[in-house]
Amino acid sequence: MTEPRAVVKVVAGQAASDGAGVRLKRTIGTRGLDHVDPFLLLDEVKSEEGADYAAGFPDHPHRGFETVTYMLAGSMEHRDHSGNHGLLGPGSVQWMTAGRGIIHSEMPRQHEGLMWGFQLWVNLPARDKMGPPRYQDIPPDRVPELTTAEGARVRVLAGEAAGRTGPVEGIVTRPLYLDVALPAGARFVQPVPAGHNAFVYVFEGAGRFGGERVEVGHLGVLGPGDRVEAAAEGGAVRFLLLAAQPIGEPIARLGPFVMNTREELMQAVHDFQSGSFLA
Repeated sequence: MTEPRAVVKVVAGQAASDGAGVRLKRTIGTRGLDHVDPFLLLDEVKSEEGADYAAGFPDHPHRGFETVTYMLAGSMEHRDHSGNHGLLGPGSVQWMTAGRGIIHSEMPRQHEGLMWGFQLWVNLPARDKMGPPRYQDIPPDRVPELTTAEGARVRVLAGEAAGRTGPVEGIVTRPLYLDVALPAGARFVQPVPAGHNAFVYVFEGAGRFGGERVEVGHLGVLGPGDRVEAAAEGGAVRFLLLAAQPIGEPIARLGPFVMNTREELMQAVHDFQSGSFLA
């Protein structure tokens, strides 16, 4: 290893609403940060008030990218047109490849109490945008969890850390997705392929990444290098670390569709409205 990654941009989460009125905090997919190729969107949902999330995300379509849901607290139910069904509880992961088209819903299984989780959108290259849909529903006990010699607790959702491999498989962008908790004074070092784009999102406490402080509710875009160096700042910190191979293609978005050109977007809208979306 030769060079740790520095934070090149810090973005504060923005209050937003999605689905049928779910209140959330958005960092990727905003005016301040449109995307971090291949990552298109990152939302954090966290509330103990049922009114903030109870309406959920009723049936809606996707085409051309992948959606990833990671739950920390609460319960959500997934259903899609292919008959897939999953109950997402604390620690569970759902990685859904929409491909040419999928219609699904994610609805709360509770009316009050803490609901806390993340939704990530990951782009697909043009050659895979119209491929078959795929669904990976991963319960908490399939997500490896380890504690390093310095006391870092790491959950490995995708990719590899300290010799443990996450359960998400077959993703073209070769993602790394870690949930890292550091006690006060602890450090953590994670190799990341030099050609991959990477970021951290702090959701508890504050940390230093390559010497730059990133506070709770903020995302730090990481520059070039072959590893990420993290340290707790003033107390415990917990953060997501994500990295993946960039696609480097044009991005055209319209609501739940992500393609390469405006013409492809219009075709997606036409297919959905005409009833041929799932053909």
